[in-house]
Order: sequence, then C-alpha cells, then structure tokens
Amino acid sequence: MSLLTDLVNLNLSDCTDKIIAEYIWIGGSGMDLRSKARTLSGPVSDPSKLPKWNYDGSSTGQAPGEDSEVILYPQAIFKDPFRRGNNILVMCDAYTPAGEPIPTNKRCNAAKIFSHPDVAAEEPWYGIEQEYTLLQKDVKWPIGWPLGGYPGPQGPYYCGVGVDKAYGRDIVDSHYKACLYAGINISGINGEVMPGQWEFQVGPAVGISAGDELWVARYILERITEIAGVVLSFDPKPIQGDWNGAGAHTNYSTKSMRSDGGYEVIKKAIEKLGLRHKEHIAAYGEGNERRLTGRHETADINTFLWGVANRGASIRVGRDTEKAGKGYFEDRRPASNMDPYVVTSMIAETTILWKP
Repeated sequence: MSLLTDLVNLNLSDCTDKIIAEYIWIGGSGMDLRSKARTLSGPVSDPSKLPKWNYDGSSTGQAPGEDSEVILYPQAIFKDPFRRGNNILVMCDAYTPAGEPIPTNKRCNAAKIFSHPDVAAEEPWYGIEQEYTLLQKDVKWPIGWPLGGYPGPQGPYYCGVGVDKAYGRDIVDSHYKACLYAGINISGINGEVMPGQWEFQVGPAVGISAGDELWVARYILERITEIAGVVLSFDPKPIQGDWNGAGAHTNYSTKSMRSDGGYEVIKKAIEKLGLRHKEHIAAYGEGNERRLTGRHETADINTFLWGVANRGASIRVGRDTEKAGKGYFEDRRPASNMDPYVVTSMIAETTILWKP
C-alpha cells in the first residue's frame, strides 16, 4: 500500500515531461504570501516564457468583488524544493487587466528604480538579515517557552547550542538547505538573542533580485513551518518587555563604495539617509516603533545616528570597512516585516538618485 509520503515524493520525470509551476504573490496585507499551482508542458527557465495568470483579488483584499480579476506577471524562477525534479517556484507581481500595477505591487516601482541608468551603473549589492520568531500553534507563544511563562533571561540563546537554548533547529536547517536547493543566495543562519527567534541572511544579491530572493525565502519558510505545525511570525516585537525585537538589517554597497576612496562615498550616502530619516522609517515596517526604542541593540525611532561597530546606531559601519577605506554599511532600522522591494529600492534611490 502506498504511503502519502510516497505519493508526495513521486518523481514526475520518470513518466512525463510536464512540470508543476507554483505561482507566488503577495496578498493585500503586504505580508501575506499566496500561491497556486499549474501544469506546464515542459521545463522552463526564463520567466518571460511563462504564461501570465490571474486570481480572485476580492479574496485577498486586492480588488472589489464586481471586478475581482488580478493578473499575475511571472518575474523570477526558482527550483521547487518541495516537489523537486524540474518543478519550479515562480515569484510574480500583480496588475490590473489593463496592465497597471495594483497598489500593493511594490516590485514594479522598485524595478523602475533599479533599471535607472545611474543606479544600474552602481551595481547596488544587498545582504538582508531576516529575523523571525517561531510560535507554538495554538497559543501563539514562542516555541521552547513554558506556556504562559518565561524562560531564563537573554544571554545564553544567541547562537546557542543545547536543548535548553536552541528551539526549532530542525526547521531552521531544513529552510537553509531548501533555499540553497531553490537557488536562493542564502549566506547563513544563526540563533537570535531571544529564545525561539532565528535569523537567515540573503545576499549578496544585486538590485531587484534581493527582493525576489527574500520573498521566496520567506515563502519557503512559511511552507516548512506549515509542515512542522509551527506558526511563523515576522512581528518586530513579538514579546513585550526586556526581550529583543526582530529586524531585517539591510547591508548595502555600491560600486563606488566598494572601490578605492569608497569610505567618503559611504559617509555622503549616510548623510543623505539621515536627511530622509522620517521617510525611510515610515516605509520600514509596521509596528517598528515597538522595536526601535533605543534599547535592545537599536537606536530610538526618532533619532538618526551612525557609528563604526555600533549596534545601537541607525547605521552601522563595520571595522573592516573603516580599516580598508571602502566596503559597505548596515541599515539597522528596517523591521522584520518590511517589504524588501520597498527598502532596497528606497536606499538606492536616496543614496544614488536623490539630490538634497
């Protein structure tokens, strides 16, 4: 008798050239990932060769019921670590039938910024540190925490090892390997300061691909936690009190910053970011004010400051960058629930295109 797992793991290439493409898009809240699958006649590696598709936008908070059709435009292809074989994950963005990006489509504007000749010439690189919290399904309390109670204070959990310090490592490792399989440039993982909280890093990725890769990495993590029966939270401050929040620190450099004399370029870029601090904070994630308190390795949300090796600053410059006189810097302000299309393109627009 066949087991369900046997059927789930069927290798379709043994009997057909057809593949399954899982189309992924972002729903109306700006953080809810949606997906549905379709059969294609054979392997596809170029998004432009994929058919557009549609969905019921009235069921995702993105269109009225009397005119509910929203069109999906395939934008990036990844290998599917769940179905494997030649099957694929497809990151899409969403448009009206007339071809206009819907309001929640943040990718379209980001792509325009990254395709600007001045931005493209600078080859902006990103490394995004995505923090997240794993919660027990029925009580929405971090895994490893006693029900209704608290573990010992922070200290032993960051990059910790052991049954009383690291909770959910099987999920985290599964995600790491699944992202590598998919072709996402995931560069590492680690346990975070609050128990039940973890981080993965995507990058270096160039331009719009940083947003595509982070969104698909989030999708894969949602699917893995679904299998594990654990709730995934990107809340920037999941537990109030003396516990670290969750951010999405965004490391950034341009060709000029990576070249000789780049440190002066970095300082000018940071100055421009400071002048637009309020605009950036407004776009850096919902509920970020609960996280950016000036405590727990953050700057206060109303204060912009930068420093070398300062984790309490808005912008941190690494010792290696200071010593080499070139390199990258880290914007520590984005919340864990930020939209990477918005944050990466906004940093590029402010530092490269914006004239104070």
